[in-house]
Amino acid sequence: MGFADLHIHTMYSWDGTASISAILKYVVEKTNLNVIAITDHDEIIGALRAEQIAYRYGIEIVTGSEVSTSEGHLLALFIREKVPPAMSLVDTVRFVAKLGGICVAAHPMAIGSPSLSAETITKALQIADVAETLVGIEAINCGLFHQSSNFLATQLAESLPVASLANSDSHILQTIGFGVTGFEGKTAFDLRSALQAHQTKAINHAHATPQIIVPTWLKFFLLKKIGWVRWNPNPMQPLRLGRAKLVI
Repeated sequence: MGFADLHIHTMYSWDGTASISAILKYVVEKTNLNVIAITDHDEIIGALRAEQIAYRYGIEIVTGSEVSTSEGHLLALFIREKVPPAMSLVDTVRFVAKLGGICVAAHPMAIGSPSLSAETITKALQIADVAETLVGIEAINCGLFHQSSNFLATQLAESLPVASLANSDSHILQTIGFGVTGFEGKTAFDLRSALQAHQTKAINHAHATPQIIVPTWLKFFLLKKIGWVRWNPNPMQPLRLGRAKLVI
């Protein structure tokens, strides 16, 4: 079985804190993930840059984005172009389909962030062409503010013809891999096939408390605000601080 974390933010998200190279090094050294997706908020450049250097680390990248639809957040995966924000869920899914991608509902029903409702998702899946592209639901989101909705999200995923996913929604290195999606195979191609066949397993590995996560995120968020992020100049070297505008 392969393992994937398909909801990771980099410094290209306003609230992300780590460079791409730092994320790749952490994934290889600290997790058992075979595939990751870079899904910055309404942005694709981080995912494309991760794809460019992933060969140095031996990890497969799914290029993606967390898109702000007018009805809530949506993960667009296997895309290579930016998806315009603020469209309806149905129009966004159809736009992603034209790009050759697939979609997953991010942290559905979560309180405190723009999230798709159960009713919105259910209605969208009743449209045949939308259902072909909206293939999954984040049954488990290990982001700090979304875990309270996981029980309802899991129930929703089990009641609909979709794949169930678990993702970290990570904004710091230390939480990558807290949520893991299991699938048959090891590659990004295998993962996509499993998602489209609705044959994935949501696994919750979250173990850190808010008392640990919040100070860590705040520390590196403030560092990024003044222009510094952790990065990795070479896979064989340790992480170091570098100017955010000059490193990958």
